[in-house]
Formats: sequence, structure tokens, C-alpha cells
Amino acid sequence: MGRSAGRQRWPGGSRAGQRRRSTARGGAAARGSRAARGGFRPRQSGGAMPRVDKCYFCSGPCYPGHGITFVRNDSKVFRFCRSKCHVSFKLKRNPRKTKWTKAYRKCRAKEMMVDSTFDFEKRRNRPIKYDRELLGQTLHAMKRVAEIRSDREGRYYRSRMRNVKQLEKVRARKEIVESIDLVAPAASKQRKTTNVAERAKAKLDARKSAAMED
Repeated sequence: MGRSAGRQRWPGGSRAGQRRRSTARGGAAARGSRAARGGFRPRQSGGAMPRVDKCYFCSGPCYPGHGITFVRNDSKVFRFCRSKCHVSFKLKRNPRKTKWTKAYRKCRAKEMMVDSTFDFEKRRNRPIKYDRELLGQTLHAMKRVAEIRSDREGRYYRSRMRNVKQLEKVRARKEIVESIDLVAPAASKQRKTTNVAERAKAKLDARKSAAMED
């Protein structure tokens, strides 16, 4: 064909497309042969429940596929839920002195520290034979333990916040007593303006009474 005919069109698409299709067909055939021999097994849905670890710094949940994992030279594994916790760990910050961590809140008695529901979260490395009935009972117990724990945390919060209003009133009075020198100038100025208004009103009343007598 001459130059005026333009680009040559291949039947069935371009050469690159034909090569991609042939490669895909060859890969599918290879996978089928491996599956027939038993060496290739497709991924099955379901299986064991993924483990949700705790963040080393803030004690928050670390879900599978999320967060950062740091392995020290002595093979100790540290898991972090986000880069904020990882950076704080590298800066050698103390979680008990950082206000947004659970360790800080527990040290200040803002959350429960001792409770029987915490024993269920302990990691147990004992191998257990699979039992369907035992698995169902365990899942039911996990839900029940979570409900009990949330109820106890709510009662603890209500008992802790019971006397907050009285404490706020005491703090406000103490702050007023300590900072009375800041409030006194404004109060004295207001008192002077009220005294001037009362004197002017008294003079006006006296003039009216004198005019009435005349």
C-alpha cells in the first residue's frame, strides 16, 4: 500500500490489543491447569475474625490494614493507630502526661481503671480446637460484655459529674475574690454614675417644689 492509504488497519484490532488478549488467554489457561492439578486454590470468603489491636500510645483501636507498625531491634512490636501517635512515640512523650490519651484520663480518674470486664480483653495464646457451639457462645458473650461495660461507664460518668456544678460555683467565687481588683474599678465607676444621676434628680425635684410654692 502507498503512503496515501494512511495507517494500516489490522483485522480484529491493533497488534498491541491482540497481544494483550492472547496473554490473558494464556494466563487463564495456566491458572485452570494449576487448579486442575490441585496446586492453585481460589480465595474463600469468611474465615477467622481479624484481630483488632490496641495503639501503644493512645490505647485506641488499630484495625487490620490501618495504622503503623514499628519493630524495634529487640523484636518488640509497637502498633500505632495514626502518624500522630507514631510521632509522639518517637519524640519520647509520656502517654500519662498527654491529655488526649486514655492513659492520661485513667490516671486522673476520668475513666474506669478497675473492672472485671477488662479481664476479657487480655490476650490468650492458648490453642483451642474449633467448636461451632463454643464460637457462638463466645460471640454472644462478647456482645453482652460490651453492653455491661458501656452501662458501667455511663454510671461512672454520672457519678463523677454529679457535683460538678457546685465545684464550678466554688471556683467562680474564688476567682472573683482573687481578681476583685480587676472588677472594683468598673463597679466604682458605675456607682459614681448612679450617684450623679440621683443628685440631679433630687435637684430637679427641689426646683419643682419651689416653683409650686411660689
